Amino acid sequence: MEESTLSSVNNLEILDTLNAGTVQEIVHSYASFCSATISLLDGGDASDLFSDVQILCKHGLLSLVRDFFLKSLEETFERNLASNFWRHFDCYSNVGANCEIELSQVLCTALEEISIEKQHQEKCLLLLVRALLLEGKPDSDDEREYLFSKYQLMVSSVLMASLPRHFPELLHWYFKGRLEELSTIMDGEFNGGDDDASQDKDDMDLDEMGKMLQRNGAMDIDEFSLQGKLTENNNLVKNIGKVVRDLRSLGFTSMTEDAYASAIFLLLKAKVHDLAGDDYRASVLGSIKEWIKAVPLQFLQALLAYLGETTSNYSPSLGPRSPLASHPSASYPAINAPSEGLVRWHLRLEYFAYETLQDLRISKLFEIIVDYPDSSPAIEDLKQCLDYTGQHSKLVESFISALRYRLLTAGASTNDILHQYVSTIKALRTIDPAGVFLEAVGEPIKEYLRGRKDTIKCIVTMLTDGTGGNPNGSGITGDSLLEELNRDEESQENVGADDDFNTDDKQAWANAACWVPDPVEADPLKGSRNQRKVDILGMIVGIIGSKDQLVNEYRVMLAEKLLNKSDYDIDLEIRTLELLKIHFGESSMQRCEIMLNDLIDSKRTNHNIKATIKSARTGSEPAETGASMDMLNATILSSNFWPPIQDEALNVPEPVNQLLTDYAKRFHEIKTPRKLLWKKNLGTVKLELQFEDRAMQLSVAPIHAAVIMQFQDQTSWTSNKLATAIGSTCGRVESEDKFLDKQGDSYRITGQRLE
Repeated sequence: MEESTLSSVNNLEILDTLNAGTVQEIVHSYASFCSATISLLDGGDASDLFSDVQILCKHGLLSLVRDFFLKSLEETFERNLASNFWRHFDCYSNVGANCEIELSQVLCTALEEISIEKQHQEKCLLLLVRALLLEGKPDSDDEREYLFSKYQLMVSSVLMASLPRHFPELLHWYFKGRLEELSTIMDGEFNGGDDDASQDKDDMDLDEMGKMLQRNGAMDIDEFSLQGKLTENNNLVKNIGKVVRDLRSLGFTSMTEDAYASAIFLLLKAKVHDLAGDDYRASVLGSIKEWIKAVPLQFLQALLAYLGETTSNYSPSLGPRSPLASHPSASYPAINAPSEGLVRWHLRLEYFAYETLQDLRISKLFEIIVDYPDSSPAIEDLKQCLDYTGQHSKLVESFISALRYRLLTAGASTNDILHQYVSTIKALRTIDPAGVFLEAVGEPIKEYLRGRKDTIKCIVTMLTDGTGGNPNGSGITGDSLLEELNRDEESQENVGADDDFNTDDKQAWANAACWVPDPVEADPLKGSRNQRKVDILGMIVGIIGSKDQLVNEYRVMLAEKLLNKSDYDIDLEIRTLELLKIHFGESSMQRCEIMLNDLIDSKRTNHNIKATIKSARTGSEPAETGASMDMLNATILSSNFWPPIQDEALNVPEPVNQLLTDYAKRFHEIKTPRKLLWKKNLGTVKLELQFEDRAMQLSVAPIHAAVIMQFQDQTSWTSNKLATAIGSTCGRVESEDKFLDKQGDSYRITGQRLE
């Protein structure tokens, strides 16, 4: 603006000094210059242009020459070039994938036409520069740069002012089609090879490369530069490069890069989805990185080479070097480092791949955790993605939403919810060893489970049922979740002990250098992430809120198990109790320990009583009783330490009653002054029933055995009489809604209901 004002003032001062002849010369020269300019732009002769420019510049009218020439260029460009260029795309306002080939031809034709006309205008502008050079301007290079920059700005402004709304979409579809074509070719080279040997090599390379990339992090772009098979001489790259170059020359640099960037990212997104799919048993991150190296980065390297932007020529005089600019490869010092643009592209593609795979795995995290531990590779991929992107909060929000919609519903059993919770803890501690985000994810599950009545019982069953916390029974057979957790804790402690033992000052400094603060979601009362670890059992107990409730429920379940045992095998219960004592303390489990000791003492007492009776009688029981002491195994309880046990009256058959009396008498003799008080409704009875066509071995409750035994003396009973005979207080006795009639030495089941 200041330069323009100064030129205007100088021109006015010159006019004051002009005579009539000079004015006439200027008018004639200006008219001739205008005619020559119009003729030149229309493709005609411009022989008088140089002399006219010299005369006008001699009189200080350089700005007038510039303005008119540029104005004429703008009018011609807008009238002819721009309108003709946009006319090619009028019929493509609703472009789709079915007309990509036709669109490619139209775009190339339109760009070629406008580029030829633009080159003609640039030649005209160059003639003006030469005319100014003949006039003797010392700063002709600056003048040339100034005029061409003004012209380029004018071209971009005219085209942008008349830009159709659908043109960016046309560019997107063009680059999408060309890159898909290129990807098909390069995918063939990436996945190809001849015969089985090549396939084995590819599989090995992907496997090993995946592991290497997981260890080393980002890909070495120098290695990529040396391995590229696609060059700037490739015909498809040439065609794409020419389109990019022509679009850039028209001022569409940003729009062009956005178009082919979106096409590349769409291609990469489709590849990530194709490689990842719904198979969670294999890691795909390494294969995705390999594909990025083999396809999009090779294309970009070839494209930048065609555009002349392959290498970075760094000079210390240019100032500090960008951290994005790669250094020359140490292995190949003669190879120039890749350009900063290529490095930026690599970082963009890698971040997009991490984010895409992360979003894909987060959306399927519920299914992944259901399949855990088979889905461990997918969890490991997700961990690396989150470490790279830092978007842990997205995982928390998405997974909580999935839990509330798919798990925390009335249709899901408490057992299924608990197993999913345990799998969630195991899976997420891989991603978040400190448990910061696991706390946020687990809170809705714990809150929901607290509202269910059977939660405590299901927790105890899951801890002790011997399926490893997995409803499908996978894992080590016979191991309870408690044993699994104990093994995990021991291995973590061993690793920690080894780390402490091997840590020296150098390693301590290295650890300090890697320290990062806790995320804002972390609870400051629980210490830093370096000091805490995920306690699965503690999180499960946290659902209940008190370990005493869990211990009491375990006592009840243990009593039920022990009372239903037909032998004295309690090795599994002893092992479980020892593990519980580790986690809950010996004092909390003292009553349970006494219960198990009761069975151990019962086994010993039972053996002693039988031995004394055998030695006293020196033979079996009298034939008329039909019962032998060998048939009886008694469980002797310390009632003060067992949960309250329901005691119901029951009349057992006389031979069995006599057997119990003899046993109690012998016990009193051995354990004086202790006496036995039989709870005849508890325990199990093994019976063999003979039917017309088969024999059945049954283990039943004493009340059921008493009912069956009544048919030894009478073949038919009503429910009331039968209840009175066995001493039951129930007004109605059901035996699977069936009636038993005795016929000879066998039993026949009829359809009559006991009333």
